[in-house]
Amino acid sequence: QVHLVENGGGLVQAGGSLRLSCGASGRTSSSYYMGWFRQAPGKEREFVAAISRSGGSTDYADSVKGRFTISRGNAKNTVYLQMNILNPEDTAVYYCAASLAFRAVQAAPDYNYWGQGTQVTVSS
Repeated sequence: QVHLVENGGGLVQAGGSLRLSCGASGRTSSSYYMGWFRQAPGKEREFVAAISRSGGSTDYADSVKGRFTISRGNAKNTVYLQMNILNPEDTAVYYCAASLAFRAVQAAPDYNYWGQGTQVTVSS
């Protein structure tokens, strides 16, 4: 089992950047396929990005391609989401998640463990 904690959310102006981090305790995050999701008020939770155990493969939602980058820390117990060129549509609670799957997964039910979420607010 793994316990996930997100950090790095906050308020930023449109066009700005934020970096979210997800720290894992218990089993290391390198034992899992890791993903980031987000949920805006009144909307369903949606896939944002994911990274393989080795860090060699990444996957992104079309809405964030070219703006967001998911990566693993050197110790591989931390996963990051670098978010650039933010716009108000990116406003949401962002969640880190861990999956036992061995392939690229974008569906929330395929993830086994979740963090508590961190709020990202982008002002126009």
